[in-house]
Amino acid sequence: MKKLLLLVATVVASLCVASAASDDYKELMKERKEMRKLTKSQLNERASKDAKKDAKKYEKEGWTVSPGALPLVKQLDRSYNMQMEFNEDLTPKYIVANAQSIGENYDGAKMQAMELAKQELAGKIQTEITALVENTVANKQLAAEEAASMVQTVSASKNLISQKIGRVLTVVECYRSAQNKNKEVLVYIAYDINNAFRDAKQVIREELEKKGENLQGQLDKFLGL
Repeated sequence: MKKLLLLVATVVASLCVASAASDDYKELMKERKEMRKLTKSQLNERASKDAKKDAKKYEKEGWTVSPGALPLVKQLDRSYNMQMEFNEDLTPKYIVANAQSIGENYDGAKMQAMELAKQELAGKIQTEITALVENTVANKQLAAEEAASMVQTVSASKNLISQKIGRVLTVVECYRSAQNKNKEVLVYIAYDINNAFRDAKQVIREELEKKGENLQGQLDKFLGL
């Protein structure tokens, strides 16, 4: 009897989680659909407006760019435009992440900022994949138990995904000097979603094989490639 009650509770909990996840996914897709309705000029106008606002804020805080680099407002404008591009399936064309770090010299601070940004990038890749997994549950294309195992594997693979990430685009790079003359560097990096899914798929497939779980076919269903 206790086992039966536990099973019922597990199924109910899975259904509740799937329902909540489905609602979150639908809301996210709704926002992206609205974004895709905007014309290129409207997107450019919105990105430019946000870039100007944030550039003033950054410059007020002491951030500047290296000689010869694009002005900060132009760099931010490019970054925001990339974040507003979506594919037909409403996945973002690029995943953009940012991070900052302080070091005794510029190169050291930049290197650390890049590593931190890659960690954030891996986290965003996780989020995209988890949303796809949860949507397959909502559409009854994947059992809740299989999805739970898949999400657990994705969550545990963040560091591995970060290490797997290849060449990224540095779309924003600026710095400021601290009172002790240390350098603080801020970077925004972008990564093509197809490359991100390819890298993540390879990592997740290897981890599933280690666990002895035969979910590779399900992985192919929602990641394709």
